[in-house]
Formats: sequence, structure tokens, C-alpha cells
Amino acid sequence: MQDLTRAQKARMAIRSFKTIAHALALRGYYMPSEKMGQQLAECLISLSPEIYGSMNNPRITELKGLEYVVDRLPRGIEKCTRIILTEEEEIGDSTFEVVQPLKRRRTCYRISEKEFCFAVTRGLSEIYDILTHLTFLNIEARKIHARMTDEAGNITIEWNDLEKIVQRFRQSAVSLSGRELDQAIWNLSIILGRSYRETRQSYEHFERNKQLSKWKESFFSLIYHLGNTIAAKEGSREESLVIYFTPSLMNIIGHQRYGQQWADDIRATMTALGLQDRPVHVISANLHSTVNLLYGYAFKEADEDVKRLGLYDFIMKIRDESDQIRGFARDCGMCEIHDQSGSHIDCQIIDTDRLQGLPFHPELSIDPAGNPQKPVLLVMDYAFGAQAFEVMDCLLDPYSDNSHERPMPVASISIMGKAGILSGSKGDIMLATAHVIEGTSDNYIFQNDLTPEDFDDDIDIYVGPMVTVLGTSLQNRDMLRRFQSSWNTVGLEMEGGHYQRAISAAVIKGHIHRDVKVRYAYYASDNPLISGQTLAAGDMGDEGVRPTYMVTKAILEKIFKTSQHIEPVSHTLHEPPEKGGSGDARVPEDRHPSGRGLDEDLPPS
Repeated sequence: MQDLTRAQKARMAIRSFKTIAHALALRGYYMPSEKMGQQLAECLISLSPEIYGSMNNPRITELKGLEYVVDRLPRGIEKCTRIILTEEEEIGDSTFEVVQPLKRRRTCYRISEKEFCFAVTRGLSEIYDILTHLTFLNIEARKIHARMTDEAGNITIEWNDLEKIVQRFRQSAVSLSGRELDQAIWNLSIILGRSYRETRQSYEHFERNKQLSKWKESFFSLIYHLGNTIAAKEGSREESLVIYFTPSLMNIIGHQRYGQQWADDIRATMTALGLQDRPVHVISANLHSTVNLLYGYAFKEADEDVKRLGLYDFIMKIRDESDQIRGFARDCGMCEIHDQSGSHIDCQIIDTDRLQGLPFHPELSIDPAGNPQKPVLLVMDYAFGAQAFEVMDCLLDPYSDNSHERPMPVASISIMGKAGILSGSKGDIMLATAHVIEGTSDNYIFQNDLTPEDFDDDIDIYVGPMVTVLGTSLQNRDMLRRFQSSWNTVGLEMEGGHYQRAISAAVIKGHIHRDVKVRYAYYASDNPLISGQTLAAGDMGDEGVRPTYMVTKAILEKIFKTSQHIEPVSHTLHEPPEKGGSGDARVPEDRHPSGRGLDEDLPPS
């Protein structure tokens, strides 16, 4: 029997994780402590994601992974014995406390101290994300529980000390300091199997985030409850964690209900503003860089010292004034659409005709008066994984207007965002020539309207295919190296392939022109092939400002230089493209994917 390579084992682990997750959702529930839950854990252990570092080492607790996961789950999840995944409609009108994770846009409800409900509105990617995080948390909790007792089964001195600290804090809410704090961290480091410095860094991380999330519990409480909850589960089946999937949840997956309402709200707003017939340029990005570039300089027009700064130094200076700049932008024609659908994607509509007369930074080469089409910018916040297909597919669909259908007059679609890089380092920029969707045979080749010449000379630009992964936690180094060698991929992200799937579908269905410009640019937030440079290492901070605004600048300059007229989509789109015509998708020969299917590297069954 042929032995599997490590990359093939990783691929099989991901495939198994997906299959089990789907089976559990259809079954309706599972317990992490029992067979199906243990199979999920085995898949994650076999995969050994880079972002979870030392998860597979039974002697030490993976602290950076713990920081990453806890920041993306509702605080207090470590005490839970019941977690329910459902749709928003089931619980949206209740009086339960809404809890927003610190670093993930998802809606959670605290039913009681031991019960949480996740309102899943972003599709399968969100389900995978929640399940991988919960599985990791359970793996680490079992390691902590194993350090509660010695070989004779007696509670250790360190655990007794930890329990006293947690109980004392619960009674008086007095924080530790000085020598007492050092001693507590030292004891905790023994439980965690980590050094004092590593434990101290995690303690400080949770203390900072405790203030941001307005959560009273400390890092000590988190570790205590993770270990103690496992102990309670082993003592009583009734205390075991159970994760439920409501029948209504699976009924809405793939039905695009949230995406349809989101798109309808955008169209209604554009119609109310009288912009429905103007060419639309869709930008999937953050909700600050476009506004700051277009309005920031005019907002600071009276500040001569700030105006003399170079573009990126200027942006650094105005970052703390984003709220005031948004207010100025609203007075100058920018309309904000706050999501009401549950998709968690806010939008901005910018009427560029009302930009005329505003001054722009000298390094930003745009002229609103020079574009007779008076384009409209639709800036949408980041989608999450496969949700990108749903929202883009619904947005590009024709919509009803006085009992007849009218298409969205889309002139270009620009996708920018942060991604993992495979060849460079943090802060570099990647331009996609194709997207390869992990776990399927889907791959999409397109002509990227962005080129390295659109960017500054002093930044590294990598051009080539991107791999669209299932999630930040469902990948490892061996699998990514296989993509790099086999498909010439330069980076990895979660949404691009799903966006392009929707764009290609809209062209095939005749909803948009095949010559609509597409632009994909990513800045590197991490390099998962290098230890210590994964997403778990922390945010980019100021390091991300320059590449973020450089990509935004390149996209805006391309849009304002475009003067193409958008004809109605009616009679030509269903005809086959002529040989060599604009319908042919091309990439440079030296960057063309190999063309092999994603499953080709697996041995025959």
C-alpha cells in the first residue's frame, strides 16, 4: 500500500473534518467528549494547523493559539455545557444578552452562565470556524485538566493556589499586583508547562482585551474554568458539553436569505439616492481606507503641517480622527448602510460627482471631473469565507423595478484584503492571477486589471495564483507547500475564489458584461510557513498601514481613469466569445497554473 505524504494526510484530515462537521449538523448534536467529537479532534490533531502551534504537544498548553481562539469566541465560553448553533430569526427578538466576540463579527447570545447560542448568518465557513475553535479549546482544556492532579490523583499545590486566586477575585474583584501577581503567574506557568515570560505575556494579552471586551474574568479564571469544566464533565454526564444544531440552521445554508436581503437594502438605497443608472464600482475592503484617502486631505485642509507630510505619514496622522472624517464624508455625499440583514457586512455608497471641488493629497492621482461617467463607489466590508459567493451573487443579480428586471450597472469589482503569503513576508503585496479553492476541483483564471506597475517601486509584489482555504485553522505547512510547488500559489486567503465564482456565474447568466474589470490585491498579514509569523502572532498594527493604503490608492486610481460606457446587458452575453476576444481568460505563461486537479496528488483508492 502506498504511503501518504504529509501533505496528503493534511488534505485527508481536512476532508474528514468537513465530512464529520456536515454529518454532525445533519444529526443535530454532538458531545466533544464522545466518539464523534473525538473524531473531530483527531482530524485537527492530524492536520496540526500552524496557527495552533504546539497543540499536539501534550505537555504544554498552546498559549498563542488560545489567545487567537478566545478573542474570536464570546467571553465566558469556557464555562459552557450547552452551545446551540441556529439561525438569527430563531432568537433575534429575545431579551437574551448579546455578546460580540472581540475579533470576529458574529452574533452570540448568553442564555445563562452555562449556555450560549450562536446565530449563524455567514454560512458554512462560519460553522467550520466555530467548530475548529471549540475543538481546539477542548483539546487544550484536557491538557490543563491533566495538570490538575499528580500521579497519585491528588490535586496539586499549584492548582489549589489557582483556585484560591479565582475564588478571591470572585468575592472581592481585587486584582493582583507586585510580588503576589508574580507568584500567581509563576504557579500558573507550572500548570501550563510554559515559561514564566510566556505566561506573563498571555496574562498581559488577556488583561488588555479584558478592558476592550468589558469582561470581568481574568486569565487565571479562564484557565481554571477550562480545567475545572473537564473535571465536572468526567464526574457527571449531565455536565458534559453538548453542541446542538437546530433544524432551521441547515435549512437556510445555501438559500442566500441573508445575502438577498443585504443586496436588496443596497439597491433600495441607491434608488432612493437616484444613483441606480450610474456605473457602479464595487470594492470589497475595509471601511476606513477609501474614506480616509478621498476625504481626509480636505478634512485637514487648514492644517498646513499635516498637509506637507507624504501620503502614508499623512494617513498615520489622521488615523485617530476616522469618526470625524466619516462625518465630513457624509456631508460630502458619502452614504453609510448599516447592515440589517444579519450578514454583518456594512457598506458605503460614494457619489463621486460630489467629490468635485475637494482637494486630494498630491500623491493621489485622481480627478473626479475627468470621468464623465460620474461613477458610484460601493464599498462593502469584508465577507467571511464562502459567504463571499452568497453576497456577490445576490448583488450582481438583476432586481425588480416597476415589474421588470434591471441589471446592476457594474463597471468593475475590486477585492482587497489581508492574506497569508507563501514567498515573502509581512507587508508585501500579492496580485492574484487565479484562485484555486482548497478541497474541490474548482479553479478560476481571470485577467487582473492590477499590475506591479500600479504600485510603488520600493515594495515587494508577488504575482500568481492564490489558494482559497476553508478557514484560518484548517491548513498546515505541508499542505501549503504542496500548493506552492504544484500550483505556483503565492498566498492564501478565504474569499477570493468565492467572489470569482459569483462573478463568473453572473457573466454566464448574462447579469454583467464579460469585460467588467476585476482587481484582486492582498497585503500580507502573516506567513504561515514561518514559525512565529502566523496569525496567532498578533495583529500587524502600524506595519499594515502602508500596504493597505497603497492597495486602496491603486484601486481608486484605476477606477477614476476608467471611462468606459456601460451598455445594458441584454443580447450579447449569452453568445459564445470569439476566439481571442475579450471573453478569453488569460494569465502570463510563466504564472499559469499547472491545470491538474486538486485531488491528483492523492494515491488511487
